Amino acid sequence: MSDLSAAIDRVLPSVRADLEDLIRIPSVSYEPARAADVQRSAEATAALFEAEGFTVKIVQAGEGAPAVIAKKAAPAGKPTVLLYAHHDVQPTGAVEQWTSDPFEPTERGDRLYGRGAADDKAGIAAHLAAVRAFGNDLPVGVTVFVEGEEEIGSPTLLQLLDEYSDELAADAIVIADSGNWDVGRPALTVSLRGLVEAYVEVRTLDHAVHSGLFGGPIPDALSTLCRLLATLHDDKGDVAVDGLHASRAADVEYPEDRLRAESSVLDSVRLTGSGSLVDRLWTRPAIAVLGIDAPSVAEASNTLVPVARAKVSLRVAPGDDAIKASAALKAHLENHAPWGAQVTVTEGQNGQPCSVNARGAGYEAARAAFKTAWGVEPIDMGMGGSIPFIAEFQQTFPQASILVTGVEDPDTRAHGIDEGLHLAEFTKVCLAEALLLQNLANQS
Repeated sequence: MSDLSAAIDRVLPSVRADLEDLIRIPSVSYEPARAADVQRSAEATAALFEAEGFTVKIVQAGEGAPAVIAKKAAPAGKPTVLLYAHHDVQPTGAVEQWTSDPFEPTERGDRLYGRGAADDKAGIAAHLAAVRAFGNDLPVGVTVFVEGEEEIGSPTLLQLLDEYSDELAADAIVIADSGNWDVGRPALTVSLRGLVEAYVEVRTLDHAVHSGLFGGPIPDALSTLCRLLATLHDDKGDVAVDGLHASRAADVEYPEDRLRAESSVLDSVRLTGSGSLVDRLWTRPAIAVLGIDAPSVAEASNTLVPVARAKVSLRVAPGDDAIKASAALKAHLENHAPWGAQVTVTEGQNGQPCSVNARGAGYEAARAAFKTAWGVEPIDMGMGGSIPFIAEFQQTFPQASILVTGVEDPDTRAHGIDEGLHLAEFTKVCLAEALLLQNLANQS
């Protein structure tokens, strides 16, 4: 371990510099105007692994974003490990709310701030650090696969996995796109919720009419929409849509005061739902209203609103099916139309939940690597968020051990303002990945 730890310390300055260069590329896959930047990000990623002696190519499926495949063959008798990350990033949101330029990496305190500093260009950098630590003596075969459209739902990933399945086949797959339980406490992610989007439109009038002349017997669409959305939860705050699956999470204690601090929920606000907090966060469905189309307060006139729309997000519990859950949500919204209003539901994107049976040699190799790097036992945790493509990896490579890891911690603020990478934790992540490669080699 001491040799690998020293090697990681030796390569980290160059890896940090490479990570900062990647952060400076605004590879926002959601914005078509950034397509050239996404391409530039793929080329920069490819160049990093080409410099380490990998055979590298940039691929894409149809009109999909560019992905990078980099390969080094396994020594005789040794396994091959696929290291996954993504080089695209989320939009910044309101740039003026960032403490520093989101595309200029900035160190403050114990973190490096910038869009993609953690999610997921640090995943690329962790793979690079593990590879660079071994130099020309990798103990296993390594395939690096870095896609460019994860932040828009990986629409062409399944096609890529199918087209390049022979090149991507591996004995173990490391998905560096999750997080750890806390600073100082590593974790393997063993379950993730799926995701369903629905767009609901409520119409009560053919056109807007005067609220004084017609208000009373005539319902406006915005009040009607609010009433419809309120049916999605019961009085406790549990999801009230019939036909959705729920299960129990691992026996992990998540103190309420920690959840409150990490979520920034106001002191006066009561938590919603029933059951343990980890059940509510990881293995039960959750519904949120993400946006409403209606007149703004500043522009509202004294008229009854004829039509209003909302975007509804459903997190699907592990063990459920996203397509079935989408149909259940659609049926609920259509069947609970207040006062006979016209309700139209348009289904959006969906992604399947997943559960990982984290048993076997590959998982024990990972747990041993984590324990050595952090000095404490890792835990198995769920994730309330969604990484739908993991189910696609499970489908394509059913015999591979899939290890869901990552660099994030509860205050990373991925997707949010002031996203930041905890630098000391990043060092441990890099060491753990190098140890994992070594452990997998020693098992063969």
